[in-house]
Amino acid sequence: MGQKVNPIGFRLSVRRNWRARWYARKKEFAPQLKEDIDIRTFLEKRLRTASVPHVFIERASNRIRVTIYTARPGMVIGRRGQDLERMKADLNKKIGKDIILEVQEIKKPDLVARLVAENVALQLERRISFRRAMKRAVQTTMAMGAEGIRIQVSGRLGGSDIARTEQQRNGRVPLHTLRENIDYGFAEAQTVYGKIGIKCWLCLKAEDMQF
Repeated sequence: MGQKVNPIGFRLSVRRNWRARWYARKKEFAPQLKEDIDIRTFLEKRLRTASVPHVFIERASNRIRVTIYTARPGMVIGRRGQDLERMKADLNKKIGKDIILEVQEIKKPDLVARLVAENVALQLERRISFRRAMKRAVQTTMAMGAEGIRIQVSGRLGGSDIARTEQQRNGRVPLHTLRENIDYGFAEAQTVYGKIGIKCWLCLKAEDMQF
């Protein structure tokens, strides 16, 4: 009956790994989880235009190692690493712990679902037709070697009074097969008519898994 499950959470420990690696006792768990959420929220706001789909967090004693996966490492690092150092200082001040920031480049951004969804959102904000934006994303991703893609946009599409949902798909996207390498991403476009949500599912080959 249409019960939706996040494809990444559905495949945890089978095909996917957790996005944080640490262990805590019962009393320490909630504060450390709150720290993880604060770190991710801070980085998402700061690096909104830097194509960052994924942040990985590791802990060892009182140190936190944060790996930022990005398609534009130059925007994150800045000239001579100044932006990265400034961001590290702000994050240390906010969290109150020693944080090590690392940057990892994504070689194929067209094969990351979150980045594909963000690209469509960016085009919708520039008032490009949603059908054209979806079609272009589907063609580019399939040309890069994906086995299948499905994109869904919801909201006041084209400024219509009644919100609706439209989708395009190509290739195979078997969401019920746990062993398949399915990537899922979500983004929002802030348009004049309101928010438009974009969901993207990709079926990738095993070697195309980038994190």
